[in-house]
Amino acid sequence: MKLLPQTALIHARRRAPQLLNSIQPPIYRASTIIFNNTDALFNRHWTDEYDYSYGTHGTPTTYNLVDQIAQLEGGLYGLLAPSGLSAINLVNSCLLAKGDEVWVADNIYGPNMEHLQYLQKQYAIQVKVYDPTNADSFRPSAKTKLLWLEAAGSVSLEFPDLVNLVKKAKHAGVITALDNTWGAGLAFNAFDFSEQHLSVDITVHALTKYPSGGGDILMGSVVTRDKTLYHKLWQMHALQGVSVSGDDVAQVQRSLASIRLRYLQQSNSALTLLDWLKTQPQFTQVLHPADPQSNGYQHWQEVCESGLSAGLVSVIFKAEYDLKAIRKFCDQLQLFKLGFSWGGPVSLVMLYQLKHMRQLPNAHLQQGILVRFCIGLEQTEDLQADIQQALAIL
Repeated sequence: MKLLPQTALIHARRRAPQLLNSIQPPIYRASTIIFNNTDALFNRHWTDEYDYSYGTHGTPTTYNLVDQIAQLEGGLYGLLAPSGLSAINLVNSCLLAKGDEVWVADNIYGPNMEHLQYLQKQYAIQVKVYDPTNADSFRPSAKTKLLWLEAAGSVSLEFPDLVNLVKKAKHAGVITALDNTWGAGLAFNAFDFSEQHLSVDITVHALTKYPSGGGDILMGSVVTRDKTLYHKLWQMHALQGVSVSGDDVAQVQRSLASIRLRYLQQSNSALTLLDWLKTQPQFTQVLHPADPQSNGYQHWQEVCESGLSAGLVSVIFKAEYDLKAIRKFCDQLQLFKLGFSWGGPVSLVMLYQLKHMRQLPNAHLQQGILVRFCIGLEQTEDLQADIQQALAIL
């Protein structure tokens, strides 16, 4: 039938062929997805490998990235979320119910602990804290449903006893969820590590960091090898209406090709700075999983056989330097910018008072204020000079 001009603009009579081979796949921006006919509408099911039914459930753009992240981490099935924290919350909301018990490392990512404490207050979920480098401190009960792992731990960077923690959880029938942001699927395979081919059940990854690599995208992922567990997570994902922008997904996908190169450079820069930082008299302790003096070094060696580690290194200032002095040091830095996150091109710095963040004694940590350096893509010599000039004012 002949269409009037306004209608013709919406229902164009011609459409260029949609099949085209290019380096970057096309970007699909979709809320509504058009079904060819009623058979296509009613014969589909949400458990189909690629269910195109509504934008929040997936498009070729989001599925492409999910497949790549799952492959990177050694998993089979995955979901995307608007941030790393959103991905964490998805796991907590899906797997924990009233009266359940969840165990978290003392060095857990702070916002995850805050979310769990909220669930504890609202829904009587019990939150237990363990020492990540001592598997004996994890004591699951009949109520324990979830064990959170973090390798390496936030801020103080202890590498956990993954082997024995996962063994213990599996023996007790407890689901294991690993925050895999530090390893990024490169330092070790979370779904096949150690000679016993141990595997965590779930990985959560802040794609905001290394996969994005630009410091400009917020996104997270949840990956598993267990199809039943994936379907359970998918249902919660759908119920919460979790979704991400197709344009943001394309940006992350574009960066994935260089993730290993960037990870290697930042890891090597951190190791170079580590050796130099250990010679500086202002620090009472330097923290890095690959340093033989760091707590959890033997666990890092056991799991990260590649010798890789992320571009993060923390220092604890001697107790004679108070908060005012450390703030002055941070403000004096020129190349290191004061900000949260990491994995981007610009080096970052952040200061922490661990006494306000930890629940266990942490006898392996010296007293003093901690500063974490997140290494970017600048040349190491320039970063060292920047720290040196800032130390000179103390």
